[in-house]
Order: sequence, then structure tokens, then C-alpha cells
Amino acid sequence: MKQELLEKAIALRHELHRYPELSEKEVRTKKILMEFIKVNTDLQVVDRGQWFYAVYEPKKKSEKGRIAFRADMDAISVFEDSNLPYASENPGVAHKCGHDGHSAALAAFAMELSETGTDREVYLIFQHAEENGAGGKVCAQLIEEKQIETVYALHNFPGFEEGALLLREGTINCASMGMELTFTGVSAHASQPEKGRNPAAVISRLVLELEKMAAPECHEGLILATVVQVDIGERAFGVAAHKGKLLLTIRGQIEDEMNALRDRIENFAKEQAQQYGLLLETAYHDVFPETYNHGESIEKIRNIADEKGWKTQTLENPIRSSEDFGWYLKKASGALVWMGAGMECTPIHSAEFDYNDNLIERSVSFFQSLL
Repeated sequence: MKQELLEKAIALRHELHRYPELSEKEVRTKKILMEFIKVNTDLQVVDRGQWFYAVYEPKKKSEKGRIAFRADMDAISVFEDSNLPYASENPGVAHKCGHDGHSAALAAFAMELSETGTDREVYLIFQHAEENGAGGKVCAQLIEEKQIETVYALHNFPGFEEGALLLREGTINCASMGMELTFTGVSAHASQPEKGRNPAAVISRLVLELEKMAAPECHEGLILATVVQVDIGERAFGVAAHKGKLLLTIRGQIEDEMNALRDRIENFAKEQAQQYGLLLETAYHDVFPETYNHGESIEKIRNIADEKGWKTQTLENPIRSSEDFGWYLKKASGALVWMGAGMECTPIHSAEFDYNDNLIERSVSFFQSLL
């Protein structure tokens, strides 16, 4: 990649880092990226509201199928702890997952495409709201709409050798969802609890039952039911609790097993609520599918890496955290690849994290090779 283009991409990354925005609020971020691609490339830019894509169309139509690459662009709720010259100017919000780098790398690839060209139709998807799982489901509709055959994405991974490609066939990131169970009973004086309906016992039983429901010996893949919050009653010593809320995150290597766990939890909660005369309301948040890498795509990446002399590492187990790129891989073949950000790089989502700019050029080379 030309040094001039690389420097532009790094400057873009620093600008994105300075003005981070949370999921579904990426207004300035999107504007910066769209303007950058319009000014620095001849790709067509298509605005889709909260997100956009850029498309390269070859002068000569090819037999090769359409291919897409995706970058996320949202930040997270963390106060940045750094003396960076491009530190966040939005207090309490910062690019601590590296999505500024992912977007800058894809924009750099757009410049490379514009310079060198290729013989196939290429879609570059700049996606909003990865952190809460809302963006992937929306943007993945483009795969069907444009009949895209293959789709890829990169994510940086601190703690591994810089530039190494971390691969796994099958599930590379677990499915997950947040469950919110609200139980409402009847209030009573604390001296006469028998006259009310208190959800404390039901919530306690449910919490204890989770261990049995998520027993590893009963599941083929990793399964977890994590209590996030228990909130019962009010700080009023004269009033017995009559309302309670249980928040859980359930997670699974195999999406169907996670959904089955969800159903067991909900059915148990309904039975208990009915038995004790409580009203139950159930809500779901931050729903992520499993991110399932296709075998042929992983094999292709391994062959490219061997040819280029790039280091690869096979992940024995899936990464427990979720990634909404799974929505794309339900509609087309492809893979999510994690790229080592360096052994000394601070972990993502920490206050000190900063994306490693050296990954931008390697990312462009990776994307180019997949064409």
C-alpha cells in the first residue's frame, strides 16, 4: 500500500477515535467515513440511514461472484485513560474495542480498490451498532438484496502476535442474549407478609435452578447462564417486597442449545409465577447469533496465509464474547477472522486500550488477497 494512502487512513482512524459515538448514535462517525470515501475514491457510496456501504463495480463484468467486507463503527461506554493526542472528546464514550481501526482499515481498502481495481463486484459495509447486536441483523439484509456470495470481517485481538490470523472453523464467537424477567405480586405491610405476594422466593428458586439448567454435562457445547442483576422490593422496611426483577445473560457455543436454555428458563419462570399468583413479563436484549465460520472460507484463508508466509493460529475453543457478524454468515459463506494486535497491547474494553495502527496495512493486504 502506498505510504501516502496509509498515512491518510491512520489520520482518519485518529479522527474517528477523537469523536466516538455509541451504538445507534453514530451520526458524526458515519458522516466522516462517507466523506472520506467520496473524496479519496471513485467508489459509489450508498447511504442507508444509520449505516452505509461503498461498492466497486469492475469495468468488465466477471464470472466471479460478488464479495463483501464489513467493518463496525460504534464505540462503548468507557472513560478513556490516556494521554493520546487524539483522545476522546466525548466524556464517558471511547473507541475501546478498535472499531475506529476496523473502519479506517476498510476505508484504506476502498482507496486501494480505487487505485488498483479488481475484476469483481465488491461491497464494503460500514455497520452501526455492533456492540448491542442491533446493526448486523439490519445490514446483513444487503447480502440477500445484492446476492452477495461471500462475506468477511476482521477484528483486532490484543495478547496475540501482531498480524497473526486467529482462525476457527465452525463457531468462533458464541451466541448470547440478555433476559429480563419481571415478577409483580401484591404489596403488604412488612408485619403481615401473608397478605401480599412477594416474588423473592420465586426469583431465589430460579437463580438456584440455573445451575442445573446450564449444567455442562447436559450440553454439547459451552453454555452459560450468568446473573447480571437481582432487584427485589424497595428500601422501605415497613413494606414487603411485591415486585422483583432478574436480569440474566445466557450464552451458548451452539445457538440452538442457547435457545433451548432460554425456553427452559422462561417455562420455569411461568410455572413459578402461576403457582405464586405473580404476573410475569419477559423481555430480551442484545441478541447475538452464533458466529459460524464456513469451512471452505477458512481453508481459503489458510492457503492464502501459507502463500504469503503469514502466521496463523487455530483457536481450540470459541471466543465466549459475541459478535453480530453471525447474521451475515447465516446468509452467505465467509468468516470472521481475529487478527493479533500484539502481545503487549492492552485488552479491548479497557480504559487504556488503543487500536494498533500497524494492523491497517496488514488488513488491506488480507482483504486484497481474498479477492
